[in-house]
Amino acid sequence: MKPPFGRLVSLSHVHDPATTPIFPGDPEFRADVVATVADDGYYLRYVQQGEHTGTHWGAPIHFHANGLAADELEPADLLLPAVRIDVREQCATNRDYAVTVDDLRRWEARHGRIPDGAAVIAWTGWDAKWGGPEFVGSGESAGRQPGFAVETVEWLLSTGRLGRRGALGIDTFGPDLGADDSYTVSKLLYREHRISLECLANLTELPTTGAWILVGGPLYRGGSGSPATIFALLP
Repeated sequence: MKPPFGRLVSLSHVHDPATTPIFPGDPEFRADVVATVADDGYYLRYVQQGEHTGTHWGAPIHFHANGLAADELEPADLLLPAVRIDVREQCATNRDYAVTVDDLRRWEARHGRIPDGAAVIAWTGWDAKWGGPEFVGSGESAGRQPGFAVETVEWLLSTGRLGRRGALGIDTFGPDLGADDSYTVSKLLYREHRISLECLANLTELPTTGAWILVGGPLYRGGSGSPATIFALLP
């Protein structure tokens, strides 16, 4: 029996302490071997990482104390229609590029209206920098990454395109500009059931429109989110 979709694609990087970039100030990512087949008859590691390390998703409680935690969301919050906004050209020469309303309007002029309650995913090209120094940056560029402009998120919210259950996705550390330490975009996003999808991978495999996103990972009680395997279900 064939599945009711064409192809399944992983949008997650492999979680690896040796290559996974860590957001400044986040806890160390470790994977310690505690049992081996030779000594114990089985292989087991003790993995320690922050809830927002590597490819992950964020829940409303991440920025709102009274927001829903990971275990309080519904399955429908983790299955969303997806659109991919390609801003690689703009970001290639500007680490501080903020996705604009005009970017989205140009996208809609070609592909139609963004579905209500969609996962709006910005493809900045940062997924190709994963595991290397350019992902985080150094010197004057340290910590600077593209994101969504505040007015763009306000437009998505006011027009219903993000809906009550939508998401912002991106291949950087998060939907905010790296230079915005007030996390204005995240605070706007995490209203009601909306979530974020961060450090996404393989966005070249995600079609511009027509796919669905399925967010998987452990549901920690009281969790602010979780490291995740995020799948794209392609038509």
